[in-house]
Amino acid sequence: MSEDLTDRVSIPDNADDEEAAAIAAAVTAHLGAAERAAAAAAAAADSEPTWDGEKWGFAGRVASTGGRRIRRVPEGAPTDGWTAAGRVDRF
Repeated sequence: MSEDLTDRVSIPDNADDEEAAAIAAAVTAHLGAAERAAAAAAAAADSEPTWDGEKWGFAGRVASTGGRRIRRVPEGAPTDGWTAAGRVDRF
């Protein structure tokens, strides 16, 4: 974040110590949750590839190169194209 947090969060002048601590705790919890969500998204991006958005393209490539029509690419199919191509007869 390019902005300093103090530029975006303000604590009222009439807040006592407990109110200021509550505001700081809420902001810290929110930022912690955002950081955890970003870390989870990054971990998911680095995880094993899936067929999401790729099934139709794979089926089209198989049909155009091998003359075979694939009815569907199963969820458990290997995501590596070469390995999956070797199992086309099972699709």
